Amino acid sequence: MPRGDMRTFWNFASADNLAFGSDSTLQLGRWIASRGWQRVLVITDRNLVAAGISSRIEGILRESGLNVSVFDGGRHEPDIRTANLAFASAQAFLPDVLVGLGGGSNLDLAKMSGILMAHGGKPEDYFGHERVPGPVAPVICIPTTAGTGSEVSHSSVLTDEINGVKVSTLSQFLRPTLAVVDPKLTLTCPPKATADSGIDALTHAIEAFTAIDHRQLDAAPGEPFPYSGKMPLGDLLAEEAIALVGKHLEHCVHQPESLPDREGMALAATLAGMAFSNCAVAVVHALEYPIGAAVHVSHGAGNGLLLPYVMEYNLASRAPQFAKIAARLGVDTGSMSEMDAAMAAVNVVRRLRSRIGIPDRLRDIGVSADQLPVFAKKSFEIKRLMRLNPRLPTESELLGILKAAF
Repeated sequence: MPRGDMRTFWNFASADNLAFGSDSTLQLGRWIASRGWQRVLVITDRNLVAAGISSRIEGILRESGLNVSVFDGGRHEPDIRTANLAFASAQAFLPDVLVGLGGGSNLDLAKMSGILMAHGGKPEDYFGHERVPGPVAPVICIPTTAGTGSEVSHSSVLTDEINGVKVSTLSQFLRPTLAVVDPKLTLTCPPKATADSGIDALTHAIEAFTAIDHRQLDAAPGEPFPYSGKMPLGDLLAEEAIALVGKHLEHCVHQPESLPDREGMALAATLAGMAFSNCAVAVVHALEYPIGAAVHVSHGAGNGLLLPYVMEYNLASRAPQFAKIAARLGVDTGSMSEMDAAMAAVNVVRRLRSRIGIPDRLRDIGVSADQLPVFAKKSFEIKRLMRLNPRLPTESELLGILKAAF
Protein backbone atom coordinates (compact mmCIF):
# COMPACT_ATOMS: atom_id res chain seq x y z
CA MET A 1 0.00 0.00 0.00
CA PRO A 2 1.54 3.35 -0.98
CA ARG A 3 2.11 5.85 1.76
CA GLY A 4 -0.44 8.60 1.86
CA ASP A 5 -2.35 11.00 4.05
CA MET A 6 -4.35 8.32 5.87
CA ARG A 7 -4.44 9.13 9.60
CA THR A 8 -5.51 12.45 11.06
CA PHE A 9 -5.27 11.42 14.72
CA TRP A 10 -2.78 9.97 17.17
CA ASN A 11 -3.07 8.18 20.51
CA PHE A 12 -1.01 8.34 23.68
CA ALA A 13 -0.90 5.94 26.64
CA SER A 14 1.46 5.10 29.48
CA ALA A 15 1.50 3.26 32.81
CA ASP A 16 -1.66 3.86 34.83
CA ASN A 17 0.43 5.47 37.59
CA LEU A 18 4.05 6.65 37.74
CA ALA A 19 6.07 7.28 40.89
CA PHE A 20 9.43 8.83 40.05
CA GLY A 21 12.34 9.87 42.24
CA SER A 22 14.91 8.67 44.73
CA ASP A 23 13.32 6.59 47.49
CA SER A 24 10.01 6.37 45.60
CA THR A 25 10.07 2.62 46.34
CA LEU A 26 9.39 3.42 50.01
CA GLN A 27 5.72 4.02 49.18
CA LEU A 28 5.34 0.68 47.39
CA GLY A 29 3.92 -1.39 50.25
CA ARG A 30 1.38 1.25 51.26
CA TRP A 31 0.31 1.72 47.65
CA ILE A 32 -0.30 -2.02 47.19
CA ALA A 33 -2.07 -2.44 50.52
CA SER A 34 -4.37 0.50 49.75
CA ARG A 35 -5.68 -1.46 46.76
CA GLY A 36 -6.67 -4.35 49.01
CA TRP A 37 -4.02 -6.64 47.56
CA GLN A 38 -2.26 -8.98 49.99
CA ARG A 39 -0.24 -11.50 47.99
CA VAL A 40 2.73 -10.18 46.00
CA LEU A 41 4.99 -12.15 43.66
CA VAL A 42 8.31 -10.41 42.92
CA ILE A 43 9.84 -11.50 39.59
CA THR A 44 13.56 -10.80 39.60
CA ASP A 45 16.94 -12.50 39.08
CA ARG A 46 19.75 -13.90 41.16
CA ASN A 47 22.05 -10.94 40.53
CA LEU A 48 19.58 -8.61 42.22
CA VAL A 49 19.13 -11.08 45.04
CA ALA A 50 22.92 -11.13 45.55
CA ALA A 51 23.07 -7.32 45.39
CA GLY A 52 20.50 -7.03 48.17
CA ILE A 53 18.04 -5.09 46.03
CA SER A 54 15.44 -7.85 46.07
CA SER A 55 15.57 -8.14 49.87
CA ARG A 56 15.19 -4.34 50.14
CA ILE A 57 11.96 -4.44 48.14
CA GLU A 58 10.74 -7.52 50.01
CA GLY A 59 11.32 -5.71 53.30
CA ILE A 60 9.30 -2.69 52.17
CA LEU A 61 6.44 -4.97 51.18
CA ARG A 62 6.50 -7.05 54.37
CA GLU A 63 6.54 -3.92 56.54
CA SER A 64 3.08 -3.21 55.11
CA GLY A 65 1.87 -6.65 56.17
CA LEU A 66 1.95 -8.17 52.69
CA ASN A 67 2.54 -11.83 51.89
CA VAL A 68 5.53 -11.96 49.54
CA SER A 69 7.01 -14.68 47.34
CA VAL A 70 10.01 -14.32 45.02
CA PHE A 71 10.78 -15.85 41.63
CA ASP A 72 14.49 -15.23 41.03
CA GLY A 73 14.86 -17.17 37.79
CA GLY A 74 14.87 -14.15 35.52
CA ARG A 75 17.68 -14.05 33.00
CA HIS A 76 19.27 -11.80 30.42
CA GLU A 77 17.20 -11.74 27.19
CA PRO A 78 14.72 -14.37 28.50
CA ASP A 79 13.35 -17.12 26.31
CA ILE A 80 9.94 -18.78 26.25
CA ARG A 81 11.03 -21.44 28.74
CA THR A 82 11.96 -18.76 31.30
CA ALA A 83 8.57 -17.13 30.83
CA ASN A 84 6.88 -20.46 31.50
CA LEU A 85 8.92 -20.93 34.68
CA ALA A 86 7.89 -17.50 35.94
CA PHE A 87 4.26 -18.28 35.21
CA ALA A 88 4.54 -21.63 37.01
CA SER A 89 5.74 -19.74 40.08
CA ALA A 90 2.73 -17.43 39.79
CA GLN A 91 0.35 -20.38 39.43
CA ALA A 92 1.78 -21.95 42.59
CA PHE A 93 1.53 -18.77 44.68
CA LEU A 94 -1.59 -17.13 43.16
CA PRO A 95 -0.59 -13.50 43.80
CA ASP A 96 -2.94 -10.54 43.72
CA VAL A 97 -0.23 -8.48 42.00
CA LEU A 98 3.02 -9.15 40.17
CA VAL A 99 6.08 -6.97 40.74
CA GLY A 100 8.74 -6.98 38.02
CA LEU A 101 12.05 -5.92 39.54
CA GLY A 102 15.17 -5.47 37.43
CA GLY A 103 16.08 -4.67 33.86
CA GLY A 104 13.59 -4.84 31.03
CA SER A 105 13.88 -8.62 30.86
CA ASN A 106 12.40 -9.10 34.33
CA LEU A 107 9.72 -6.49 33.72
CA ASP A 108 8.74 -8.26 30.51
CA LEU A 109 8.53 -11.60 32.34
CA ALA A 110 6.15 -10.04 34.86
CA LYS A 111 3.98 -8.72 32.02
CA MET A 112 3.83 -12.12 30.33
CA SER A 113 2.95 -13.77 33.63
CA GLY A 114 0.18 -11.20 33.98
CA ILE A 115 -1.23 -12.25 30.60
CA LEU A 116 -1.07 -15.96 31.37
CA MET A 117 -2.61 -15.56 34.82
CA ALA A 118 -5.59 -13.73 33.34
CA HIS A 119 -6.07 -15.64 30.10
CA GLY A 120 -4.17 -18.95 30.29
CA GLY A 121 -2.47 -20.61 27.36
CA LYS A 122 1.20 -20.19 26.52
CA PRO A 123 3.37 -17.19 25.60
CA GLU A 124 3.31 -18.00 21.90
CA ASP A 125 -0.46 -17.52 21.84
CA TYR A 126 0.02 -13.79 22.35
CA PHE A 127 2.99 -12.95 20.11
CA GLY A 128 2.21 -10.04 17.84
CA HIS A 129 -0.11 -7.07 18.24
CA GLU A 130 -3.39 -6.94 20.14
CA ARG A 131 -3.73 -10.67 20.65
CA VAL A 132 -4.27 -10.18 24.40
CA PRO A 133 -8.07 -10.38 24.72
CA GLY A 134 -8.52 -8.22 27.82
CA PRO A 135 -7.01 -6.84 31.03
CA VAL A 136 -4.16 -8.80 32.57
CA ALA A 137 -3.32 -9.46 36.21
CA PRO A 138 -2.04 -6.28 37.92
CA VAL A 139 1.65 -5.64 37.16
CA ILE A 140 3.98 -3.20 38.92
CA CYS A 141 7.33 -2.48 37.26
CA ILE A 142 10.42 -1.32 39.17
CA PRO A 143 13.43 -0.82 36.87
CA THR A 144 16.97 -1.21 38.19
CA THR A 145 18.53 -0.10 34.91
CA ALA A 146 17.91 3.08 32.92
CA GLY A 147 17.16 2.13 29.36
CA THR A 148 14.38 -0.19 28.27
CA GLY A 149 11.41 1.95 29.28
CA SER A 150 9.46 -1.26 29.87
CA GLU A 151 8.06 0.29 33.05
CA VAL A 152 5.77 2.47 30.90
CA SER A 153 5.54 0.49 27.65
CA HIS A 154 2.97 -1.88 26.17
CA SER A 155 5.37 -4.64 25.12
CA SER A 156 6.91 -7.84 26.41
CA VAL A 157 9.88 -9.22 24.46
CA LEU A 158 11.02 -12.86 24.56
CA THR A 159 13.53 -14.86 22.55
CA ASP A 160 12.06 -17.54 20.31
CA GLU A 161 15.05 -19.88 20.19
CA ILE A 162 13.43 -22.28 17.74
CA ASN A 163 13.00 -19.61 15.06
CA GLY A 164 16.09 -17.61 16.06
CA VAL A 165 14.44 -14.24 16.62
CA LYS A 166 13.19 -12.02 19.41
CA VAL A 167 9.43 -11.62 19.42
CA SER A 168 7.20 -8.97 20.93
CA THR A 169 3.80 -9.20 22.49
CA LEU A 170 2.21 -5.76 22.13
CA SER A 171 -1.03 -4.72 23.78
CA GLN A 172 -2.30 -1.65 25.59
CA PHE A 173 -3.36 -4.07 28.34
CA LEU A 174 0.36 -4.51 29.10
CA ARG A 175 0.81 -0.95 30.35
CA PRO A 176 1.76 -1.48 34.03
CA THR A 177 -0.65 -0.63 36.79
CA LEU A 178 2.19 1.23 38.49
CA ALA A 179 5.73 2.17 37.47
CA VAL A 180 8.08 2.97 40.35
CA VAL A 181 11.28 4.57 39.05
CA ASP A 182 13.75 4.95 41.92
CA PRO A 183 17.14 6.10 40.53
CA LYS A 184 18.90 4.87 43.67
CA LEU A 185 18.24 1.31 42.51
CA THR A 186 20.50 1.94 39.50
CA LEU A 187 23.54 2.90 41.59
CA THR A 188 24.72 -0.73 41.67
CA CYS A 189 24.18 -1.22 37.92
CA PRO A 190 27.58 -2.26 36.44
CA PRO A 191 29.22 0.00 33.83
CA LYS A 192 28.53 -2.33 30.89
CA ALA A 193 24.85 -2.71 31.78
CA THR A 194 24.66 1.06 32.34
CA ALA A 195 26.13 1.68 28.88
CA ASP A 196 23.99 -0.92 27.13
CA SER A 197 20.75 0.22 28.72
CA GLY A 198 21.58 3.91 28.27
CA ILE A 199 22.28 3.63 24.55
CA ASP A 200 19.02 1.67 24.30
CA ALA A 201 17.17 4.68 25.73
CA LEU A 202 18.86 6.92 23.16
CA THR A 203 17.83 4.53 20.38
CA HIS A 204 14.23 4.61 21.59
CA ALA A 205 14.17 8.39 21.63
CA ILE A 206 15.82 8.80 18.22
CA GLU A 207 13.61 6.22 16.51
CA ALA A 208 10.49 7.81 18.02
CA PHE A 209 11.60 11.31 16.99
CA THR A 210 12.47 10.34 13.42
CA ALA A 211 9.66 7.86 12.69
CA ILE A 212 7.13 8.26 9.92
CA ASP A 213 4.61 10.98 10.75
CA HIS A 214 1.31 9.73 12.12
CA ARG A 215 -0.48 11.32 9.16
CA GLN A 216 1.48 9.24 6.66
CA LEU A 217 1.30 5.90 8.49
CA ASP A 218 0.02 3.37 5.96
CA ALA A 219 -2.66 1.95 8.23
CA ALA A 220 -6.36 2.59 7.81
CA PRO A 221 -8.06 4.67 10.53
CA GLY A 222 -9.85 1.64 12.01
CA GLU A 223 -6.91 -0.75 11.74
CA PRO A 224 -5.35 -1.77 15.06
CA PHE A 225 -1.68 -0.83 15.01
CA PRO A 226 0.86 -0.93 17.83
CA TYR A 227 2.16 2.61 17.33
CA SER A 228 0.79 5.97 16.19
CA GLY A 229 3.86 7.27 14.39
CA LYS A 230 5.64 10.55 15.03
CA MET A 231 3.44 13.10 16.84
CA PRO A 232 3.82 16.26 18.97
CA LEU A 233 3.72 14.76 22.47
CA GLY A 234 6.16 12.06 21.47
CA ASP A 235 8.48 14.72 20.03
CA LEU A 236 8.54 16.61 23.33
CA LEU A 237 9.36 13.48 25.31
CA ALA A 238 11.94 12.21 22.83
CA GLU A 239 13.80 15.51 22.53
CA GLU A 240 14.10 15.82 26.30
CA ALA A 241 15.23 12.21 26.60
CA ILE A 242 17.92 12.78 23.96
CA ALA A 243 19.22 15.84 25.81
CA LEU A 244 19.29 13.97 29.13
CA VAL A 245 21.23 11.08 27.60
CA GLY A 246 23.75 13.49 26.12
CA LYS A 247 24.23 15.16 29.49
CA HIS A 248 24.29 12.14 31.81
CA LEU A 249 25.03 8.80 30.15
CA GLU A 250 28.81 9.03 29.86
CA HIS A 251 29.05 10.25 33.45
CA CYS A 252 26.92 7.32 34.64
CA VAL A 253 29.24 4.84 32.96
CA HIS A 254 32.46 6.36 34.28
CA GLN A 255 31.20 7.84 37.57
CA PRO A 256 28.57 5.27 38.59
CA GLU A 257 28.14 6.65 42.11
CA SER A 258 26.85 10.03 40.84
CA LEU A 259 23.20 10.13 41.91
CA PRO A 260 22.33 13.29 39.89
CA ASP A 261 23.52 11.54 36.73
CA ARG A 262 21.64 8.37 37.67
CA GLU A 263 18.52 10.48 38.19
CA GLY A 264 19.01 12.11 34.79
CA MET A 265 19.34 8.78 33.02
CA ALA A 266 16.39 7.26 34.87
CA LEU A 267 14.25 10.15 33.65
CA ALA A 268 15.66 9.83 30.13
CA ALA A 269 14.77 6.14 29.99
CA THR A 270 11.23 6.71 31.23
CA LEU A 271 10.58 9.61 28.85
CA ALA A 272 12.03 7.64 25.94
CA GLY A 273 9.84 4.70 26.93
CA MET A 274 6.77 6.91 26.79
CA ALA A 275 7.86 8.27 23.42
CA PHE A 276 8.72 5.07 21.59
CA SER A 277 5.85 3.00 22.98
CA ASN A 278 3.44 5.48 21.44
CA CYS A 279 5.30 6.73 18.37
CA ALA A 280 7.54 3.94 17.10
CA VAL A 281 10.63 1.91 17.05
CA ALA A 282 11.73 0.97 13.56
CA VAL A 283 14.64 -0.43 11.55
CA VAL A 284 17.24 -0.43 14.34
CA HIS A 285 15.04 -2.72 16.39
CA ALA A 286 14.01 -4.83 13.41
CA LEU A 287 17.67 -5.50 12.59
CA GLU A 288 18.62 -6.17 16.20
CA TYR A 289 15.96 -8.79 16.91
CA PRO A 290 17.46 -11.63 14.81
CA ILE A 291 21.04 -10.55 15.58
CA GLY A 292 20.48 -10.54 19.34
CA ALA A 293 18.77 -13.92 19.23
CA ALA A 294 21.62 -15.44 17.20
CA VAL A 295 24.70 -14.10 19.00
CA HIS A 296 23.16 -13.32 22.41
CA VAL A 297 24.36 -9.74 22.56
CA SER A 298 22.36 -7.53 24.91
CA HIS A 299 19.47 -5.73 23.25
CA GLY A 300 20.93 -2.34 24.18
CA ALA A 301 24.40 -3.09 22.85
CA GLY A 302 22.94 -4.44 19.60
CA ASN A 303 20.78 -1.36 19.16
CA GLY A 304 23.63 0.98 20.02
CA LEU A 305 25.94 -0.68 17.52
CA LEU A 306 23.39 -0.42 14.71
CA LEU A 307 22.02 3.04 15.55
CA PRO A 308 24.44 5.31 13.60
CA TYR A 309 24.32 3.07 10.53
CA VAL A 310 20.53 3.27 10.42
CA MET A 311 20.69 7.01 11.09
CA GLU A 312 22.88 7.38 8.00
CA TYR A 313 20.35 5.41 5.97
CA ASN A 314 17.51 7.67 7.17
CA LEU A 315 19.50 10.91 6.96
CA ALA A 316 18.08 12.33 3.74
CA SER A 317 14.51 11.68 4.91
CA ARG A 318 14.90 13.29 8.32
CA ALA A 319 17.58 16.01 8.03
CA PRO A 320 15.67 18.63 10.11
CA GLN A 321 15.08 16.13 12.91
CA PHE A 322 18.69 14.93 12.90
CA ALA A 323 19.90 18.54 13.03
CA LYS A 324 17.79 18.99 16.20
CA ILE A 325 19.21 15.77 17.63
CA ALA A 326 22.75 17.08 17.15
CA ALA A 327 21.87 20.25 19.03
CA ARG A 328 20.18 18.30 21.83
CA LEU A 329 23.33 16.22 22.16
CA GLY A 330 25.42 19.33 22.66
CA VAL A 331 26.70 20.11 19.17
CA ASP A 332 26.93 23.82 18.31
CA THR A 333 25.00 23.73 15.04
CA GLY A 334 24.50 27.51 14.70
CA SER A 335 26.87 27.98 11.78
CA MET A 336 26.16 24.64 10.08
CA SER A 337 23.95 23.90 7.12
CA GLU A 338 20.99 21.67 7.95
CA MET A 339 22.59 18.65 6.26
CA ASP A 340 25.93 19.22 8.01
CA ALA A 341 24.13 19.46 11.34
CA ALA A 342 22.20 16.27 10.53
CA MET A 343 25.45 14.44 9.78
CA ALA A 344 26.88 15.81 13.01
CA ALA A 345 24.14 13.91 14.85
CA VAL A 346 25.39 10.65 13.37
CA ASN A 347 28.96 11.47 14.31
CA VAL A 348 28.18 12.51 17.89
CA VAL A 349 26.27 9.25 18.42
CA ARG A 350 29.28 7.36 17.08
CA ARG A 351 31.59 9.17 19.50
CA LEU A 352 29.28 8.59 22.46
CA ARG A 353 29.00 4.92 21.55
CA SER A 354 32.77 4.59 21.49
CA ARG A 355 33.31 6.46 24.77
CA ILE A 356 30.96 4.19 26.70
CA GLY A 357 32.32 0.97 25.22
CA ILE A 358 29.61 -0.10 22.77
CA PRO A 359 31.12 -2.21 19.94
CA ASP A 360 31.54 -0.53 16.55
CA ARG A 361 31.16 -3.53 14.24
CA LEU A 362 28.97 -6.61 13.97
CA ARG A 363 32.06 -8.78 13.67
CA ASP A 364 33.03 -7.54 17.15
CA ILE A 365 29.99 -9.27 18.67
CA GLY A 366 30.45 -12.60 16.89
CA VAL A 367 28.46 -12.05 13.70
CA SER A 368 29.85 -13.74 10.57
CA ALA A 369 29.45 -12.41 7.04
CA ASP A 370 27.36 -15.38 5.91
CA GLN A 371 24.72 -14.55 8.56
CA LEU A 372 23.97 -11.11 7.14
CA PRO A 373 21.51 -12.19 4.40
CA VAL A 374 19.59 -14.29 6.94
CA PHE A 375 19.37 -11.34 9.32
CA ALA A 376 18.21 -9.03 6.53
CA LYS A 377 15.49 -11.49 5.51
CA LYS A 378 14.21 -11.97 9.07
CA SER A 379 14.26 -8.23 9.73
CA PHE A 380 12.40 -7.48 6.51
CA GLU A 381 9.61 -9.79 7.67
CA ILE A 382 8.92 -7.60 10.72
CA LYS A 383 6.53 -5.45 8.71
CA ARG A 384 5.12 -3.50 11.65
CA LEU A 385 8.58 -1.94 12.17
CA MET A 386 9.38 -1.49 8.49
CA ARG A 387 6.19 0.57 8.11
CA LEU A 388 7.28 2.96 10.85
CA ASN A 389 10.64 3.89 9.38
CA PRO A 390 10.81 7.24 7.50
CA ARG A 391 12.22 5.33 4.51
CA LEU A 392 10.50 2.08 3.59
CA PRO A 393 13.48 -0.23 3.06
CA THR A 394 13.87 -3.15 0.72
CA GLU A 395 15.46 -6.35 1.90
CA SER A 396 18.50 -5.45 -0.22
CA GLU A 397 18.81 -2.08 1.54
CA LEU A 398 18.66 -3.77 4.94
CA LEU A 399 21.48 -6.04 3.81
CA GLY A 400 23.40 -2.94 2.76
CA ILE A 401 23.05 -1.46 6.26
CA LEU A 402 24.28 -4.72 7.79
CA LYS A 403 27.25 -4.85 5.43
CA ALA A 404 28.19 -1.28 6.35
CA ALA A 405 27.99 -2.26 10.03
CA PHE A 406 29.96 -5.48 9.58
